[in-house]
Amino acid sequence: MVLPFLSLYIEGLGDFSSSFVQTWSGWVFGITFVTAFIFSPIWGRIGDQYGRKKILIFSATGLAVSVLLMGFVTSVWQLFLLRLFMGIFTGFIPMSQALISTQTPKHIAGQVLGTLQTGSITGSLLGPMLGGLIADRIGYATTFQFVSITVAVSAVIVYFGIAEQRIEKEDQEEKTSYETKEVLLHIVKHPVLLMVMFISLTVQIAHFSIQPILSLFVGELHGPENLALFSGIAFSAAGLGNLMMAKQWGKIADRKGYVKILVFLLFMAGAVYLPAAFVTDIWQLVILRFLLGVSIGGIIPVRTAFIRQEAPVAMQGEVLGYNTSVRFLGNIIGPAMGGMISGAFGFSAVFFITSGILILSGFLLLLTMQKTSTEFRREQSYSH
Repeated sequence: MVLPFLSLYIEGLGDFSSSFVQTWSGWVFGITFVTAFIFSPIWGRIGDQYGRKKILIFSATGLAVSVLLMGFVTSVWQLFLLRLFMGIFTGFIPMSQALISTQTPKHIAGQVLGTLQTGSITGSLLGPMLGGLIADRIGYATTFQFVSITVAVSAVIVYFGIAEQRIEKEDQEEKTSYETKEVLLHIVKHPVLLMVMFISLTVQIAHFSIQPILSLFVGELHGPENLALFSGIAFSAAGLGNLMMAKQWGKIADRKGYVKILVFLLFMAGAVYLPAAFVTDIWQLVILRFLLGVSIGGIIPVRTAFIRQEAPVAMQGEVLGYNTSVRFLGNIIGPAMGGMISGAFGFSAVFFITSGILILSGFLLLLTMQKTSTEFRREQSYSH
């Protein structure tokens, strides 16, 4: 709900130049993920040991308080510090992925996590449009209060509606707990898993590079009339693409293989990001955002399902925590990078660089998959 007008909210806090607003939109948007980057593995490890339901309730409560206070700020620095504090609690969706992942059979993990992604995306779809509509009617500050209430309701739903089943191991050879050193060693010893986690970084850099300045780009294309609403539509177009295809990509990946589908989606995302540099009309941008959502939406459930397949259940929370931490690092780099590039070279440069990052990521994952497959076949021939 707040993403479409975050940069506009900053603009209203003082008499700033457009370059200042673009740059600080990137920093304010991304600073949340600095603390999230630090705390995600910690929450993942605590969730493995004590259960994930408690972490979900704690996270939702902290988010609700943080967002409520954002509606009362009077300076960019106050907003910046509250976004920094909010990062401690920004792990609700990744922790819900860990909760559902550990209680889902491996062979249907992609489909089930795709269903979870559908729920998440429905919020992403409705939120920007609703937030933009409310902000145009009653102002930006009041909208933060609506968001706070929504998140607080989530904590109540989790408390009364979820019964967590503890699953310590799926195989007799598995341990019931792992040291952090063992978890990190497991990741390093599996090159494709390590590369998938690296892809989490590059995808987030690419996806979030345009997010904090998208409303400014929409303003350049469409003009100031109903700007928050049209920014919400541009945000939500990606959510609609996500909603339509996330579960389907999960099903396909369950059958065809998670890494193969990840490679395809990375190339697809890179291909649809590039033309956005040349759009001259708001609806052209909306169509490309929809196609981006179709591709990006499949990456999250497929990537999580692959981690579900490769990590023992007793360490999955921590492994997913590290993956989330890496994603949040991308969320830090992406908005800051996008804000600085657009401030220095214009909006089009952001799309060029983002497209290149996604295509390069696809090539790297493909090469790693082929190399690992070749080494496996060589080891099999030696053993025979």
